[in-house]
Amino acid sequence: MRDAVRWFVVLAEEENVTAAAARLQMSQPTLSRMLGRLERRLGVPLFDRHGRRLSLNDTGNRYAEHVRRADRELALAEQVVADLTAEGPRVVRLGFLHSFGTWLVPDLVRRAREHDPSLSFELVQDAADVIRDGVIDGSLDLGILSPQPTSRQVTWRRLMRQSVVLAVPPGHAVETRRGVRVEELEGEAFVSMPPEYGMRQMLDDACAAAGFEPRIVVECQDLHTVAGLVSAGIGVALLPAEQTPRYSAGVATTPLLGAGAGRDVGLVWARHRPLSAPARAVRDIVS
Repeated sequence: MRDAVRWFVVLAEEENVTAAAARLQMSQPTLSRMLGRLERRLGVPLFDRHGRRLSLNDTGNRYAEHVRRADRELALAEQVVADLTAEGPRVVRLGFLHSFGTWLVPDLVRRAREHDPSLSFELVQDAADVIRDGVIDGSLDLGILSPQPTSRQVTWRRLMRQSVVLAVPPGHAVETRRGVRVEELEGEAFVSMPPEYGMRQMLDDACAAAGFEPRIVVECQDLHTVAGLVSAGIGVALLPAEQTPRYSAGVATTPLLGAGAGRDVGLVWARHRPLSAPARAVRDIVS
């Protein structure tokens, strides 16, 4: 039953038949025919056409408000039935960035299980984009990410502001300083994670705000390896301040000042798919 309205919700979000058809896993001609039939039945166009692009007109916006409400109610009804008929353990599928695995996530799981000992967790560590996509496609219930995703398909709730420091090899010119601004780092060799990872996205954004592109000399997928490469003199890096005691003893850190001095960490879940009862419980406990 939900499919009868879901296609219009997706098309209203994307305002592009190609993108909407891809999300819905149907052909573009099929989606176009569905829209045509709906507009003929209503007797009015719901979208203005701009080549391949669509934009909801005033009538379409009003119609979409009610369809979205119906979609949410149908999805909630399905989840209520699923919760009532669920058997076995109350499992929450939680995805998170690698850098949260030694402090933030263990604390979250502890708090959730103290509140409800029946909860169990399936944990997935991966890149920010992978976690976001898992939440969108339903393979994950919740994700802990930074920075805030730009996708309109997820809801974000800020959990905290995490401090970030500049990690340098011993003897580096800024080692003994009380702080360094991002704009002073232009020309430095950076060790960083790949572009799809949260710390790399923060580095790119901070450097862009300072008017330059970071010179990445080595990429790797683990922050401990990043710290080890810094200690070997390969380059400098941004690291979460809360974790620096766990990194290589050969790393010196100095506070990062200005706009790049921290990152928001938040919880995300799918905007148009109700959470299971266990996932709702975790969301409400930790945020």
